[in-house]
Amino acid sequence: MEAVARIRNLRGSARKARLILDLIRGKSVPEAQQILLFSKKRVASDVAKLLNSAIANATMKEGKTNIDEMFVSKVYADDGPIMRRHRPRAQGRATIIRKRTCHITLEILSTEQEESLGTKS
Repeated sequence: MEAVARIRNLRGSARKARLILDLIRGKSVPEAQQILLFSKKRVASDVAKLLNSAIANATMKEGKTNIDEMFVSKVYADDGPIMRRHRPRAQGRATIIRKRTCHITLEILSTEQEESLGTKS
């Protein structure tokens, strides 16, 4: 069973989001939920919502699913559009302030499906 969830135009840089995403990649879903619950990073709450959305997508697809047998197979963050604002500086100049956004994609997979995707020997 495979389920995908995406969040687009999330305020915050992709570089900071990747710090959290690297922690949960390859972990089981309950373990990933615990990591996100106790993380102090701001983006962790948004990623937790995204993980819950992927779980809901899996249950809508399949019906009853055992969350304990699922794991985070793919999770990545890409850059989104950058909002540019100007700040006045000395001698009549202005500098650009970049307000970055990112797109996060999360995919969960069941363990029995992962075993069927094994490589050829």
